[in-house]
Amino acid sequence: MKFTRIDPDPQLDHIIECYWMMQDDNPEPRMEKIIPDGFTELIFNYGSPYKAKTNGEWQLQTQNLLAGQISSFFFLENTGPTGSFAIKLKPAALTQLFNLNMDQYLDKIVDLDTFPNPELAAMKEKLLPFKNEHDLKRVLDSYFIKLSKDIIANPLKDALDLIFSSNGTATVAEMLSTAKLSERQLERLFKKYIGLSPKYYSRIIRFNYIFQLIKSKNSSWTEIVYQSGYYDQSHFIRNFKAFTGEDPASYFFEEKNMANFFLNK
Repeated sequence: MKFTRIDPDPQLDHIIECYWMMQDDNPEPRMEKIIPDGFTELIFNYGSPYKAKTNGEWQLQTQNLLAGQISSFFFLENTGPTGSFAIKLKPAALTQLFNLNMDQYLDKIVDLDTFPNPELAAMKEKLLPFKNEHDLKRVLDSYFIKLSKDIIANPLKDALDLIFSSNGTATVAEMLSTAKLSERQLERLFKKYIGLSPKYYSRIIRFNYIFQLIKSKNSSWTEIVYQSGYYDQSHFIRNFKAFTGEDPASYFFEEKNMANFFLNK
């Protein structure tokens, strides 16, 4: 599998985390685990569709998808050769761009082709086909720069900036002070713009930080537990297993798979 991460135009930094591509000519089925990373995605499969196992059963996905926030891991499996690209969006961007209530899409991957929003339903016609990676970046940049001209403001910007700058260790009290919101307002806005509570979303970002610390290869497990803000090693292990289904000591951090590609930024 070839994974490619593409940086968007700097004008789009406030709404897009990155673009990515996956390509593999091998038709043999390969099961992949998807782990929460705190971002939503618009995904376009120009190769074979994937199957997803989210509630104990495998279901065939459609070609073009909207993926909301996920609260735990799930599995994907290819049905043939892979050809995909996606837009990985900043946490509040789907609401800013399309006025979606993101709590409706928590732990869901939905069909874009029949989506009730006409702009999202017609998006594939404006993005496909493309010639190569550079052409795809040009098309995506042009489309989203134009689309973002009418974007609504992000009322959670200060709270989200604090979550990311603290690597998920900021308290709700600190978020309330920074965002100048009441706790009720903060919870309501997170429900609409993110789909998760501020506390749970922070847990995901703190979990993600583990991968950055391990990537640096300069810290022991004890230091990683401390640096990532966990109370003790058992708390660290419980959270890691909740998001991955695995013990951190047995997880293959260097393996070339979808989960590590997305988490090892």
